[in-house]
Amino acid sequence: MPASSEAILSDLNPETSDPAPVEVVQGDSPVILGLPHTGTFLPEDIRAALNARGRVLADTDWHIERLYDGLLPGVTTVRATFHRYVIDANRGPDDASLYPGQNTTGLVPLTDFDGQPIWDVAPTEADIADRKARFHAPYHAALAAEIARVRARHGVAILYDCHSIRSHIPFLFDGILPDFNIGTDSGRSCAPAIEAATQEIAAATGRTHVLNGRFKGGWTTRHYGQPDHGVHAIQMELAQSTHLASEAPPFAYDAQKAEALRVPLKAILTKLAALAAELKA
Repeated sequence: MPASSEAILSDLNPETSDPAPVEVVQGDSPVILGLPHTGTFLPEDIRAALNARGRVLADTDWHIERLYDGLLPGVTTVRATFHRYVIDANRGPDDASLYPGQNTTGLVPLTDFDGQPIWDVAPTEADIADRKARFHAPYHAALAAEIARVRARHGVAILYDCHSIRSHIPFLFDGILPDFNIGTDSGRSCAPAIEAATQEIAAATGRTHVLNGRFKGGWTTRHYGQPDHGVHAIQMELAQSTHLASEAPPFAYDAQKAEALRVPLKAILTKLAALAAELKA
């Protein structure tokens, strides 16, 4: 890593105190935004165990909370404050691979998205168990509670899981990632109308898009998406080139790019909220 890694980190990691592991903003919309990978908090013992490469936090979903802010009135948000290197809130507690046979990262990643080690001192099984209890379980308890609350209010809940990733990562995928990567666990996690509406709006932008391509939806989408029981889940993985000035440190937000992207994202969320009345279990 470059010699300036620590200086970069000081700008990228503002959460220096110990926040609650999850932040919840309750709304009255049938739509819930999941934000499992925007947090940058690292407990000091975990930060100390990372190597210089790990401490850059390159695999953060940079500025996704800002990108979606204000797009849908009354939306509920559930956001993990901790970094995915602490523990990945979008992996199952059993650490089963989401993509068997393909390169990926686990519940507590040992490498970054480029396949490079991120730890000076790798986490032990005891460390992982502790992080499940302190971070992973509270996030999912909060998310499950909000899904139950919204479903009780509306008869249906639509979980829209917000993600982003660098557009070029040879360790994970070939070539350049499409701008919009829609995941519905191959149609199992939501009603066809949700999948179709999201894809239609993405296609209308003229941007590159794919349905259930390299990213079919993480554990969150697959676990909570139970359309027969009134809970619909869909994942949107955005290429970071759509809203960042650069996909390298300091991962700056590009307001002009982002404002253009917010238009179709708002249309998607608005359409999903409108569909809720038709999807009551």
